[in-house]
Amino acid sequence: MIAGVCGGLADYFGIDAAIIRVLFVVFAFIPGPSLLVYIALWVILPKGY
Repeated sequence: MIAGVCGGLADYFGIDAAIIRVLFVVFAFIPGPSLLVYIALWVILPKGY
């Protein structure tokens, strides 16, 4: 819940934010650019009002 990325993605796809958060945690343990993807989404996604 730092940048609202998971909540924004959940609103966009119409699903619960907890599901997106669990997926991010799972992908964080898989080697790869998961942190870079999160930061990129933080920058790219529009801010909600």
